[in-house]
Amino acid sequence: MPRFPVSPFALENVEAYAQWRKAKLNDYPADVAALCVAVDDPRALRETERQRLLQLCRKTNMAIYVSRVGSLADKQIPRRLGEQFGLTRLDGNLLADEDAVTSLQWAPEKAGRGYIPYSNRRLLWHTDGYYNPSERRVRAFVLHCVSPAASGGENTLLDPEIAYLLLRDENPQFIRALMAPDAMTIPANTEDGGENRPAQTGPVFSIDPATGSLHMRYTARTRSIEWKADEATHNAVKAMERLLTESSPYVFRYRLAAGEGLLCNNVLHNRTEFADAVDKGLTRLIYRARYYDRIRGTELNATSRVL
Repeated sequence: MPRFPVSPFALENVEAYAQWRKAKLNDYPADVAALCVAVDDPRALRETERQRLLQLCRKTNMAIYVSRVGSLADKQIPRRLGEQFGLTRLDGNLLADEDAVTSLQWAPEKAGRGYIPYSNRRLLWHTDGYYNPSERRVRAFVLHCVSPAASGGENTLLDPEIAYLLLRDENPQFIRALMAPDAMTIPANTEDGGENRPAQTGPVFSIDPATGSLHMRYTARTRSIEWKADEATHNAVKAMERLLTESSPYVFRYRLAAGEGLLCNNVLHNRTEFADAVDKGLTRLIYRARYYDRIRGTELNATSRVL
């Protein structure tokens, strides 16, 4: 496929979109097993392992690695894995650890303040960093499982490009509404009476000026979010909600085991509730590294040659 002289994600470029769409859907993985890659050590991938992970990320924006490191609690695992894909600029988000790699586990003091990722409750559909300003957009993240919960904690995953494709095919006006610069506002974080983060207004879908690739910011939360108050946005949001609740061959479910991880370009994801069994040593611990970088080699014109 030739390089795209114009973006297939701009609604006016109908022919470019048709070419991109055909390539995107051609041989798209049919099940989550096709996303899994066996690796020895994520900190030092063999070139064949790295290329297979990259190939999957070019196609689906995500890949799952299944490694031999087991329950080793080493935060260098996600960091060194990311570095092998050009991921170096970590997002030091609120409540992240001092090294900007977050330890996701049940933490009563954080959960009690309303931060659901640190609770054992379910997480609704979202992309990471949807509340960040555009100059700190989260383009990729790595999840690495040190230990799973006794039960639950399964993730559901959807490629944002597939979400865009399905919505555009249903009605291009959904995309037009969700690309509006004032489509979605996340109110300011005013915990403890101070403003920890100002309000953030922006689109759901946008064309990343750094890479030409599609970027998505979204949350299915009904609290702490304000949608543009017009009919077009209302209809588009309802269409997105239907897309994320209906059965689809493009939605993948996976529960990470010890030593396994997810490498992705900030895909849509959620998490089921989970239960730990501390007395049996079954306590869920996931390392999360968020990046301002996109996985190197998955930019639009890089993927257009290999989709």
